[in-house]
Amino acid sequence: MSRSVLLELVAASSVLLFWLPAATHAAPRDTVVETSNGAIEGVSENGIISFKGIAYAKPPVGDLRWREPQPVTKWSGTRKANHYGNACMQNPDQSAENGGDPGPLSEDCLYLNVWTPTLSSKAKLPVIVWIHGGGYVLGAGSLPVYDGTAMGRKGAVSVNLNYRLGPLGFFAHPALDKGASGGPYNFGLYDQVAALKWVKENIIKFGGDPDCVTIMGESAGGKSVLWHFASPLSRGLFQRGIAESVYMLPDVKLEKARTVAAKVASAVGLNGAEASLDDLRKVPPDRFFKITDKEANLGPVGIVGDAMLPRSIADTFESGAEARVPLIIGNTSDDASVVASFGLSPDEIMKKLGAAGFALKLLYPGVPADKLPRQALRDILFTLNTRWIADRRARHSPTWRFYFDYAAAKDRPNWPNGVPHGGEVVYFLDTLDKSYAKRDHAYARKVSGYVFAFADTGKPSFDGAAEWQDHKLLRDRTLVFGEDDIEQRRNFMKARLDVLKGVTKIADTLFGK
Repeated sequence: MSRSVLLELVAASSVLLFWLPAATHAAPRDTVVETSNGAIEGVSENGIISFKGIAYAKPPVGDLRWREPQPVTKWSGTRKANHYGNACMQNPDQSAENGGDPGPLSEDCLYLNVWTPTLSSKAKLPVIVWIHGGGYVLGAGSLPVYDGTAMGRKGAVSVNLNYRLGPLGFFAHPALDKGASGGPYNFGLYDQVAALKWVKENIIKFGGDPDCVTIMGESAGGKSVLWHFASPLSRGLFQRGIAESVYMLPDVKLEKARTVAAKVASAVGLNGAEASLDDLRKVPPDRFFKITDKEANLGPVGIVGDAMLPRSIADTFESGAEARVPLIIGNTSDDASVVASFGLSPDEIMKKLGAAGFALKLLYPGVPADKLPRQALRDILFTLNTRWIADRRARHSPTWRFYFDYAAAKDRPNWPNGVPHGGEVVYFLDTLDKSYAKRDHAYARKVSGYVFAFADTGKPSFDGAAEWQDHKLLRDRTLVFGEDDIEQRRNFMKARLDVLKGVTKIADTLFGK
């Protein structure tokens, strides 16, 4: 029986009831799933069943703060899964200004959400797991732009999740090493792995195929995708990846992470590196997100030195030791819109680069002087990173590159420099709101069509779509999502990026390494 026929039969089937244990209520069979931790009841609307606020780990509070995520205690009866769980602790003002209100905040935040067109375990639909961005200091799966309904309608099971952020998610204070060294330190990444293990164990009951999982994310979410490619703890938990707007910022070495953690402790009123773990765990969680000391900030990167990240992303990909599964990677035409949060000012870049800045001018003929720093930083931090990753993976695994430059008419007045960082997400996930024109929604369906095809078959190809070949060292290909069309380009920015291959020295200048 074909997948499409199966979906139609499931959608048309009559509602059946069954009796739950005495302590619970009766619920429609087509909205109840018996997970490994207990039964949950979702909500069916317009052909899609959603399950929100599913706990995938115990609340990381009290003695579980700065510990690996622990298994959920099994429950009896049926839990309602009709509203989002708490978002992880973050600065709510900063969140509202950079992506939207994540809702109630709490340390009790390790929840995920699922959207599916069927609960048939025989459907074996492709699974897409979205990892939100936000510089590892903000964001949540509950934001409307990450809604999984559209992907569900295409025939995928869509999942997104929350994970610990800021100092609660990435922390290497010396007190953590008392009695045993070696971490963990990347608690937010451990959370993501716990969520992927939950998917592996449970997603078949939601109509998904546990052996056809695509991990997908933008910015810090895209960086997370690459970390999972690099991490030995993530192997076998996914079969494809999509990394959007991943920045070229080096992972933090353990020594520096410990120094930053000591400054965090001082900033919350404790005795720096000498603070005890007990005292650190007694600090109210919101205090960690009111710190103003810039030196008490790791930046949007992970910590090299625990079982999750024994080696940096760069070292792992350089040696070809990452997961050898298909990858899509790319960036937007104005990803530099986010650099202020990295502590960089495009207007001062040329001064800081000195002679190198003069050389950069030759790579951008016709670009006005006031736009040159912004475009140069876009390419140094984002476009080149896409090319660098693709070049290395071309030796052994299929990798597709993209460049996103489509702006809806209503957005163009506010986007004079191109598509800003994160501006492509609503197209890749097909989550544009109703205020956009039909043309924009049609474009989103095309872009998200590549995503679904890739998740389903391992190749971003479907009938009627522009051809998108994978990148090879001798076949440089990039799919450009432009305002007028979607087309594959040969040698996209190749001459410029070839020159920028010496960017390590430029990056050292920018970041003061």
